[in-house]
Formats: sequence, structure tokens, C-alpha cells
Amino acid sequence: MTYKILVSDKLSEDGLEVLRKAGFEVDHLPEITQEEIRECIAKYHAWVIRSRSKATAEILEKAENLKVVGRAGVGVDNVDIDAASKRGIIVMNTPGGNTISTAEHAISMMMALARKIPAADASMKAGKWDKKSFMGAELRGKTLGVFGLGRIGQEVCKRMRAFDMSILAYDPFVSTEAMKHLGVETASIDEICRRADFITIHTPMSPETKKMINAERLAMMKKTCRVVNCARGGIVDEAALADALKNGTIAGAALDVFEHEPIGADHPLMGLTNAVLTPHIAASTVEAQENVAIQVAEQILDVLLNSKITNAVNAPSIDPKILDSLKPFLRLAEKLGAFAAQFSQGRPKRLTCRYSGSVLEYPLQPLTTAFAKGFLQTTTDRPINYVNALPILAERGIEILETRSSSQFRYRNLLTLAVETEDGVEDIFAGTVFEPDHGRIVMVNDKSFVAHPEGNLVVVENEDVPGVIGQVGTFFGKESINIAEMTWGRVEDGAGKGHAMTIINIEGPITSGQLAELRKLPNIKSARLIRL
Repeated sequence: MTYKILVSDKLSEDGLEVLRKAGFEVDHLPEITQEEIRECIAKYHAWVIRSRSKATAEILEKAENLKVVGRAGVGVDNVDIDAASKRGIIVMNTPGGNTISTAEHAISMMMALARKIPAADASMKAGKWDKKSFMGAELRGKTLGVFGLGRIGQEVCKRMRAFDMSILAYDPFVSTEAMKHLGVETASIDEICRRADFITIHTPMSPETKKMINAERLAMMKKTCRVVNCARGGIVDEAALADALKNGTIAGAALDVFEHEPIGADHPLMGLTNAVLTPHIAASTVEAQENVAIQVAEQILDVLLNSKITNAVNAPSIDPKILDSLKPFLRLAEKLGAFAAQFSQGRPKRLTCRYSGSVLEYPLQPLTTAFAKGFLQTTTDRPINYVNALPILAERGIEILETRSSSQFRYRNLLTLAVETEDGVEDIFAGTVFEPDHGRIVMVNDKSFVAHPEGNLVVVENEDVPGVIGQVGTFFGKESINIAEMTWGRVEDGAGKGHAMTIINIEGPITSGQLAELRKLPNIKSARLIRL
């Protein structure tokens, strides 16, 4: 099969070559319109974009073969993430490729503001020699406020410490200990606005950060404060910023990103000598463009050829260094989910994923997603993957919870899935991974097993009396169905509740008629087929 790739924005030739060498059919159409994309997207398996193209719900609805959208850059606000997730389309970005370029641009903007370089340059080119109008300020000894300590924010901090700046930082997702390691002081948004001499923004755009820097917070700032935004447009209220610059509320501002791009000649920041504006070029270096192009191409190659997901914003991304070790647990979680969906009766309302033992060394979110994927894939004709499993579960009104325990029980690691139905019944399924990578079902409700979760399994519930296993074996022999493995469980404490269960791996199929006959045997309470 030849994969078809649409590249609808300008992309470095280095990235295009990675895709072509992999044998993909690549259409590089950097001037294509949204309407043209909507008409042709159905034939593509991957779509590479930058900031111009928009992956809207309308377009994604037509993308019947699309597996992945790759953003050559960081921001994905031009992609409808919910629409992509519901269709099982992976959305990836390339957060590391332009980190240094963006950090350096933010620092350049700070320097340009501090020394009034753009205004001095314009004055010189107008034939003037006006030294007194361009008195600048040093960065040494000043306080820098940093909003967002992701890759770019951290790189800015590292470099600005060399300028002998004190650094305040706000990021609710970074621990105080990590901030200390970076040599920065944790502070609130308002505290930074009040104390900082320079402020630089490196947060994503979200409902929480939209117009985070507004008129109220601009009024908190020192008159000598200078604000830099090289993150996302809309985080700064641009009209309020223009008023603050005109009124002398703050000393200056430098923006590389805007709420609506490109901006027009009537934009309120146009013509202000204490505003430095650049046309969204923080990532526009030769090195950055080559890096993000190669990175997004390699990530798409991995998804299509190796089913390996990296830097996905709507699916678990797993560090390649631990992926091999985690794979047996991912497989087991999927199998337990599929087993549970076919075993439990009634309408599910809640799944609880419990982890204990050595599995706690790994990221648990991918395992929880694997439980959901396995649970759903036997209940729908829709393709279920690591992207759409959780959204579809939510769509069905099924809650999923995640808990952990340090208890070891009898196994070195244990994955447990509890399925609670609307009528209050709870079924519990547990599994473990034995060395080197053998996943096994070890518990169904109050029965213990060591069952192989592969192929066709017949699960028999029976009265705990002598002779049942023998008659079941005889039945399969008469029906010419070969038993590959058989394991049985009783009540764990041996109290003999009079109820037992047998899990039988069979080679080949079993018909509904044969299952019906099996159920008629003496002391058999139920018999069902589970396909894994």
C-alpha cells in the first residue's frame, strides 16, 4: 500500500525528502485553499500543516482515510482537536524543533525594547543623529517574569540568568522543586505583574490564558515594565495593551503573534514607537524550519509504518526508551478490557483502572487508554484506537477512573479493571505480566486463574462439584474442538461457595449451537465465548 501525504503549507525540502524516501506519495501544495483541501482530503492518509492551513471539523469529516495530522510547529489552535479525536485521527506537533529559535527571538525582543533599537534604526535611516531620544535600560539587576516553563520558557530562563536577572515564574504544572532547579522563584500571575521589569509569555492558548494580560493586569505593572509575547496571539488583550502604551502605563511591548493574523494597517499597535512588532517569525530560522520539517516527517513515518506515536496532543505519547518495556502491559490492558466488555452483563456506567506493584514505574495514562480501547473495540464497528477511545467512552456516558496502590499482593505487578453497571453490579478482572513479557488473566471476580488472553476463550461457570471438568472436556472432544489450554478457579479462600469457573482456550471456532448444548450439561450455570 502506498500512503498519500498532503503538505498544504510551505515545508523545508529536507522534510519532504524524508517522506519521499519512505516511499510515500507526497503532494506539496503550499497555496492550496481550504475549499480545495475539503474536496481532496479523502484520498490522503496524512496531512502536514503549519499555521496557514486549518484542519476544521468540516474538512476532517471528509477525511475518511486520514490517520494523522502533523503540525510543523508547536501551536495547534488551527486544528479542531475534538473533531479529529472523535474520528480517530492523531494530531501531532513538533515542540522541540523551534525551541531555541523562539527563545532567542523572545530575548532579541527584550533587548530591542530595552535599547530602543527599532526606533533608533528608523531615525538613522531618516537621516537623523538623535542620541538623546534613545536612552535605554540595562537588563542586569532587573526582574524578569516568565509565564510558562515549557521547553521555550526554560531555555529563556537559562539564558537570562547569564544577564544577572532575577527570575519569577508562573506555571501551575511545574513543581516548586523543579523551579528551584531552574534557578527561578515561583510567583502568581498578579505578583509577576506587580514586581517584574520585563515579562515574557510562553504559555499555550487556552480558555484560562485567553487575554490573561488585560487592562486590569497592565494597570498593576511598573511604568518601566516591558512585555514580550512570542507565544500565541490572544493571550494579550491587544487593544488594552495599545492604550497602556499610549498612556505610559508601561514602557514598551514587543509582539510576534496576534489574535488575528495578518494584522491590518488600522491595528491599534501600528505606529506606536514603544511597540516592536514582527510578523510571527520567532520560529523562522533556517535551522528551525529544517528541524520541524524533518521532525514532523519522521513522526508521520513512525505512525504510518511502525504505529509509534510521538508528540501527539490527543493521544498518549510514550518515551521510546520505555515503550518496549511498557508494551506487554499495554497488550494486557487491551485484552482485559476486551474480556471485561464481553463478560459483563448490563449497561456499564463506570470503569475503574487500578494499578499496583512494578507497573507504577511507568506512565499510567497510556494503560488507562488501552483499557478503554480494549473495552470498546468489541462493542462497535467504528475503528477504535489510542486517539478516540477516551472521547468515545465519554460520548457513551461511561466514566473512567484511575487509581494506584503500592500493595504488592501475590504478584510483582497487577492491572485491575472494575466494571460497574447501571444496576449496581460490579465485575472485577485482573492480570499480570510474568517475565519476560507473558501477560495472563489472574482473577475474574472472586476466582483466581492463570489464563492466556489470546484467541477464542470459552468461559464456563459451574457448580463446584466433582466431575464437571471431565464432562466439559469430554464435550469438546465429541465436538472435535481442540483444547489448547484450560485453567479453573474456585473461591480464593476455599470456603466453597459452591461456584467455580473454567477458562478454556480453544483452537478454532465454536458455534452458538455448540455453546447452547454445552450449557445443557449438568451443573453448568453459564457458558460464553470471548474472542480476544
